[in-house]
Amino acid sequence: MYIGNHLSSSKGFEHMGKEALKLGANTFAFFTRNPRGGAAKELSEDDAKKLLALMEEHQFGKLVAHAPYTMNVCAEKENVRSFSREMLADDLVRMEYLPNNYYNFHPGSHVGQGAEQGIELIADALNAALKPEQQTTVLLETMAGKGSEVGRNFEELKAILDRVTLSDKVGVCFDTCHVWDAGYDIVHDLDGVLQKFDEIIGLNRLYAVHFNDSMNDCGSHKDRHQKIGEGKIGADALLAVANHPLLAGRPFILETPNDDEGYAREIAMVRKYCL
Repeated sequence: MYIGNHLSSSKGFEHMGKEALKLGANTFAFFTRNPRGGAAKELSEDDAKKLLALMEEHQFGKLVAHAPYTMNVCAEKENVRSFSREMLADDLVRMEYLPNNYYNFHPGSHVGQGAEQGIELIADALNAALKPEQQTTVLLETMAGKGSEVGRNFEELKAILDRVTLSDKVGVCFDTCHVWDAGYDIVHDLDGVLQKFDEIIGLNRLYAVHFNDSMNDCGSHKDRHQKIGEGKIGADALLAVANHPLLAGRPFILETPNDDEGYAREIAMVRKYCL
């Protein structure tokens, strides 16, 4: 099983790989730039090559890079939208230092424009940024549906995907907290939720899992992550997700409110109970 957590990219690629190994992980996520801003540090090709070698040596799964939270390619304000599109395009160029991995982002918030307009703007941004030669797969994250978020259900994600020309360059990251908060009951009907995903989007488009418990009830639309087994989803249901044969081989990324010790404990727990 490929499991890891979010790591700080401040000390570089190779350092993240070594930190992942210390935690017992064989994949990890990282922000491409300041998660609350737009600044991006200069990248080192040599550092990237060292990480790729370490990943090959230790049989890592694919990495799941994350766009900054401030990126909103369907923002109502044109200046925010333009800056976000520039970030998206720049991040995809930078991701080529680590070829054949994933780049995940929150689709965005339409801020009163309506979901349909948000969907059109997101697809337009992707069509402008994606290149036939790129080796990165871009993932739309399932969202909890708070405020004016786009991607609050599988149908909205499908509508975006259908409008992307280079369809082989895009997929979905399935966030357990978000889908639960969005109203998909993965505790009592996991098979049904995955069947619905397959019918609407296709499980072949599900490339990664954000693996989190939730502080809130199903359908709350609040998006508050919790440690595994300490939230409303619970350890048994989450371990059923991790063990589900339809999700085998995907990288599972913990985004729980933890320190390194807590992440190491969660990684060890999942490994103990998963096939």
